[in-house]
Formats: sequence, C-alpha cells, structure tokens
Amino acid sequence: MTIADRGAATTHKQTAIAAATPPGATAGALLALGVVFGDIGTSPLYTVQLAFNGGQSRVDSAADIYGFLSLVFWALVIVVTVKYVAIIMRADNKGEGGIMALMALVRRLNVRHTNLLMLLGVFGAALFYGDSMITPAVSVLSAVEGLKIATPAIGHVVIPVVLALLIGLFVAQRHGTHAVSKLFGPVVLVWFVVLAALGVHQIVQAPGVVRAISPSYGVAYFMDHGVRGLIVLGVVVLSVTGAEALYADMGHFGVSAVRRAWLIAAFPALVLNYFGQCALLLREPQAADNPFFRMAPSWAQLGLVILAACATVIASQAVISGAFSMSRQAMQLGFLPRLTVRHTSATSEGQIYVPAVNWMLFVAVCVLVLSFRTSAELADAYGMAVTGTFAMTTALALVVFVSRSRHRTRTIALGLVMLLIDLAFFGANLPKFFSGGWIPICVGAVLFTVLTTWSRGRTLALGQLAAAEIPLTWFIADIAREGLLRVPGSVVYLSALDGGTPTALRKNTLMTHVVHEQVILLTFVTRTVPYVPAQERVAVRDIGNGFTRIVVASGFAEVPDAPRALATAKAQGFPVDPDTVTYFLNSVLLSVTNHAGLAKWRKWLFVTMSRNALHAATFLGVPSDRVMEIGTQVEL
Repeated sequence: MTIADRGAATTHKQTAIAAATPPGATAGALLALGVVFGDIGTSPLYTVQLAFNGGQSRVDSAADIYGFLSLVFWALVIVVTVKYVAIIMRADNKGEGGIMALMALVRRLNVRHTNLLMLLGVFGAALFYGDSMITPAVSVLSAVEGLKIATPAIGHVVIPVVLALLIGLFVAQRHGTHAVSKLFGPVVLVWFVVLAALGVHQIVQAPGVVRAISPSYGVAYFMDHGVRGLIVLGVVVLSVTGAEALYADMGHFGVSAVRRAWLIAAFPALVLNYFGQCALLLREPQAADNPFFRMAPSWAQLGLVILAACATVIASQAVISGAFSMSRQAMQLGFLPRLTVRHTSATSEGQIYVPAVNWMLFVAVCVLVLSFRTSAELADAYGMAVTGTFAMTTALALVVFVSRSRHRTRTIALGLVMLLIDLAFFGANLPKFFSGGWIPICVGAVLFTVLTTWSRGRTLALGQLAAAEIPLTWFIADIAREGLLRVPGSVVYLSALDGGTPTALRKNTLMTHVVHEQVILLTFVTRTVPYVPAQERVAVRDIGNGFTRIVVASGFAEVPDAPRALATAKAQGFPVDPDTVTYFLNSVLLSVTNHAGLAKWRKWLFVTMSRNALHAATFLGVPSDRVMEIGTQVEL
C-alpha cells in the first residue's frame, strides 16, 4: 500500500451517454432497453419452466397456474414498477443510482448508525458480485437449452456451445463493446417484440388466462397451499431478477428514459409473454418441459434460440459491465485495493475493462456451468443473491427517504412494507440453500470480508502514517531557518489535507539535505458524489517558500490521473510542466504484529492484498521513469 491510497479520482465519466449531451427521449429509451433490461428481459426463458419442474415449488393444476401467474404479475407491478421505477429511483446521488451510490449518499447524510448501514451496503454490493457470476451462466444456459426443443438431435452440444459463447464474451471484454453496443438496443427491442407476439398468439387461444390479473388468485394460492405458497415465491422472484439494474444504470440514460422503456416496452412484453406461457400450459400441460420455446411454431424455434442467445449475451454484458463499474467505485470509496482499469473507447470514457474482475468472473461462470449443467439446477442459486441485494437497497433507500421526508411515519410504513416483501422473497429462497443457494451467500461472505478488511486495514495503516507526520508549517519554517540548499526542478509529493508533511518529503530532505525549488503537494479528495463539475476539480493554493498545494476533487465513479491534474492546473495559470516533474511516492512496507485493531488473519489478508495491488504510479497515470519511491515501515 502507498500513501496514494489517501484519495482518488479525476475526470472520467461513467459512460459516453452520461458524459455527452443526453440523448432524445426515444433514443434514450432505446439505448436503455439494450443496457438496462437485458437481465429482466430474459427471465421468461426459465421462470415458468422452473415453476413446473418438480420439487416443493411445483404448481400443477389450473388453479395453481392462475395463482402462480397472478403472483408473477403483481411481483412485476409491486417490486419493479412501484418500488424501483416509481420510488427508489428517486433516491439518486446527483443522478446516479446503484447500491454504491446509495452508500455514498447515506454516508453524506451522516445519520445515526452510519457504520452499520455501510456494512449493509457492502454486503449488498458483495451479493451483486455473486449475481454477476450466476446471471451469465443461467441466462446463456437457458437460451441454448432451446436446442433440445428446436433440434433434439444436437441437444448434447448445449454445454460446449454455452462455454464457447462465454469464452467469446469474456475474451471480447478487453476490446470493449462500443462498436457493437449500438446494436444492443435494436436487438433487445426485437426480443421484446417477439416476447409480446408469442404471448399474444397463445393468449388468443386461451383468453381466460387474463383473469390472473386479479390478485385474488395469488391470495387464494397462499390460502390453499400454506407454507408451500410461500416457497413458490422462490420461483416468482426469478421474474424480477434484473430489477436492480433499473436503479443502478439510471445515471447512464436518465430516469425518464428508463421509466419510459420499462412502461412502454419491457413491462407489457414481459406480462404478455408470461400470460402466453401459462395460456399454453392450460391447453397443453405436456409443454411444461420448456413452455417458452414450445410457444413458437417448430419452423421458428431455431431462429428463436439464436435470438435468445443474443439477448442473453447482451444481458450478461450488462452485468459484467456493472461489476467493472462497481469495482471502480469500491476502489474510490476505499473498499478495494488499486486494480488495473483500462478504457476501451476513445470517445466513451465510461466504457472500462477491469482484467482481474473479468477473469475471476469468467472462471466462476464456467465452473457454475460445468457443475450444474442445466438452468433448472442453477436457478436455485440465483434467487438468494438477488433478494439479498433487494433488501439491502430498500433498507438504505428507506434511510434516505426518511431523512428527506416531512411525513416520516408514512414513509417508514411504506418502506417497511417494501422491506417485508423483500424479506418474504429472501425467506422463500432459504429452502434452496443446500441445493445451490449457498453459492452466492458464500461468495458474498468472502467478498464482504475482503471489502471490510481492506477498508479497516487501510484506515489503520494511514492512521499510523498520519501520526508520524509533523505539521507542514513547522517543516517549511525549519528549512527556511536552516537555509537548506534549493536545487532546480519541480517535484510532486502526494499529501493529505490535514496539514501534515508527507513522509516521503520529510525523509527525502533528511537524507539529501536539499529541497527542490518548486514543491507541489498533490492531494486527491473523493467526494460522496459520482462526478465533480470541471470547474470544481482542481484548486491551486500557494503555501509560500516555493511550496504549492494542488487539491483534486473528484467523484467516486471517476479514476485518478495525476498528469491530467497538473495539466489542468497549468491551464489555470500555475507555472508547471507536467512532462518534466518528478514524483516522489511513499512506499509503505507492512508488517503484522499483535497490536489490537484487526484480527491477525485479517492483517495478513490485508498485507497480501496490498502486495498484489496495482503500483501507485500506474494507478495515478504517472510514467514509471519519473517516479522515485521512499520506503516507510508500518506495523499493523
């Protein structure tokens, strides 16, 4: 770990769409379809099928079909349309959504029990990584399994085809998706049109299925089946997987575009398709082996498989990109060590590639596919990650709304109702724990440990460094009094805002007994907003005696770039040449002791993470040939 970890960030925007002029209403909605709705839009591939797949959640009679369909419809209405689209999307952090943005917002509110709320948010973020592993596996599997219906003779190639698609998907990440992302919206639009058309075709043959809109069928299902009625919610929740993406990605396109795309295209298409699948089952119960592909005529099934594969790859791309963005935000908020972040587009600064995250996801997804081999088996692992994230998001959003509301009692009551629904879905997935549900929980627990260990260890290490520093005013006065030799050149030291003297500066002066003519103390400050306006990013202040402090303010969705910060300062009139300065970095050498503050095994974990973190110079965008490092021993 280096002192560079004290701050973060500069000026990169999360996506080209957010960075540029917002697209028009229609264009924005179309783009949102391709990025935001891929996950929830592919849920019809497996949701109804799994309800008829046997086990405790099975539904078989006509009354059960009506009850299950009613629950799916009202889940889409309550969880997605009401909770996310109408309510939670109002809890934005300067236009950005997602659980990391929500955590930053709660931190800024400085409410009671902030630390506990941060832990809830961190666990929700950790579960999102579990979701990022499962979504590509279950989505692509469910699409390619259509080969068993379309062309049974080659049904045995499902797993090889799935692995080939996944290999291509993850290998392509390093090249970026800007070239093909323009196709995402039209392809997903075609997908939703096909979903609606297939549904309507079946509904006209069994129009009585529309009665399931009445919530009485869902209530009757609970009354007739008792505990089993609650368990079936574990399947129903699969129809709303991907709802978190509506909130997480709203900053890319704007709230109105996401809402418009949901209400006009995604929601109607999904409802029609679910009703169509159940209409088919009312007429042909034997179609339960795969009602989605059975809806299509035989001549169209192979084409439907190809379209479904395209849609699931797009859905997987959205989740993978989300994992990249969340990792960058976690670094900026101090929950992850420095990782390599590459920009894959010359015009779209928000399109990033994080190699470490990409390949860890790839290995995890392939292991899941080879272990479970069918979407039905893998779906048991799906619900727990999704519902856990739902609950964490609702809890944090409730805190935000209560702090803003003039009618706190009503706000709390509504929030608790939403939280109760989330917990009911989570509880319904508990019986799946030993059949796969343990996977996202264990992944979440491991990543929660990693995130909190880094945050706590970083705080302890930086606290020791700060305690050893002397006030900068004393240091400047001492060098003036002692008349130290000032040598030509400009140097940069990374510094905190607390007024202390950077350790590297103090040690360099003690060893060489000279001070450069121009000393720049560069400070990175991460604000609890996603992006900082250009005019507020760089502030230059003359401290005197050849010392200057440059403060670079940035948001948690941005990445650091020291040369760019100096170039901005030069544009403001500060006399510095970013191409000739030398950077002095403080390289911290960590050692594990028995000091209190963190369990010993977590200290070793922190040290291991520190040693494998990206080098500070690379992280800051500094050319390695202009960096000097000075070591400092820190005992944990």
